[in-house]
Amino acid sequence: MTLRLTQVADPALAGFDDIIDVRSPAEYAEDHLPGAINLPVLDDAERARVGTIYKQVSPFDARKIGGALVAANAARHIAGPLADRDGSWRGLVYCWRGGQRSGSFATILSQIGWRVDRIEGGYKAWRGLVVDRVQNRPVPAPVIVLDGNTGSAKTAILLRLAARGWQVIDLEGLANHRGSLFGGHPEGQPGQKLFEGRLALALEALDPARPVLVEAESSRIGRLTVPKSMWQAICAAPRLRLDVPVAARAAYTAAAYEDMVDDPARIEAIVAALSPLHPAERIEAWQAAIAARDWRGLAQGLLCDHYDPRYLKHRLRYAAQERAVATLDDLHDLDSAAARLEETLVQMAPIR
Repeated sequence: MTLRLTQVADPALAGFDDIIDVRSPAEYAEDHLPGAINLPVLDDAERARVGTIYKQVSPFDARKIGGALVAANAARHIAGPLADRDGSWRGLVYCWRGGQRSGSFATILSQIGWRVDRIEGGYKAWRGLVVDRVQNRPVPAPVIVLDGNTGSAKTAILLRLAARGWQVIDLEGLANHRGSLFGGHPEGQPGQKLFEGRLALALEALDPARPVLVEAESSRIGRLTVPKSMWQAICAAPRLRLDVPVAARAAYTAAAYEDMVDDPARIEAIVAALSPLHPAERIEAWQAAIAARDWRGLAQGLLCDHYDPRYLKHRLRYAAQERAVATLDDLHDLDSAAARLEETLVQMAPIR
């Protein structure tokens, strides 16, 4: 049987014990359905080999060799990852377009006696739902943007507001990036498609009757692009701005980016890349701060002379959306800061 999905987080998906992506490991790594496990019927090299034979020899020869490879890999999965599944197990299988790869594997599993369905249209159909959700359809809940200069602890405060019951979409969390030149994580970012899938799931989970809080972002987070519907909502939404002294922001930034301290060469490279944008003496001062391991001093210099001037230009574009300003003298107690902001947010959006 085939299952036709109607939404990204289709309730029908919950009716299966395992969702199995039979595409190659590279296809799976790029993007996949949430919770899916990868049991490839052709690995990357095998897929390339079969494709070459299909084009250069004949479709028949490609199907014959591909069939042998699929059977061998299916046997390996049945004896391995699926070995402990009992007779009541129910699986959902998909490939790129719901074609031969998923059909072959589903047939083998069904012959064992398991109840196995396939996704109609495969991954491509699910991806179409994701694209429609993040590009074409509006954000389903009223959006409020938490604004503020770099280093104002916006992400951390949003997470505390989420713990207090507010709807929050953490775009930087979904993108695995802190949104600045220094914001990369060692494990890197997901691909654009995987990021969009995560966002689509977050959007579908929203309660339309309650506001959703997001952080003020540019149109890119690291190397990823914020999809159209989310970006349009951010640009149009009312804003609550945090006003925090630069010394407090520098102290917070130095602590929040502590993971970079172990790799001064990486920091030096980023500062060197800023050379075309700043006077030589300023770059030298920042390099001296790196050499002295003066992370707070470096953070304050970067905030004052690099981030704040650029952020001011950005903020002026959205001056008409600013509804309130919250002044925080320091960032030592973010739980208290979140509680204070909550009072203002209730006035901005009384429905919770």
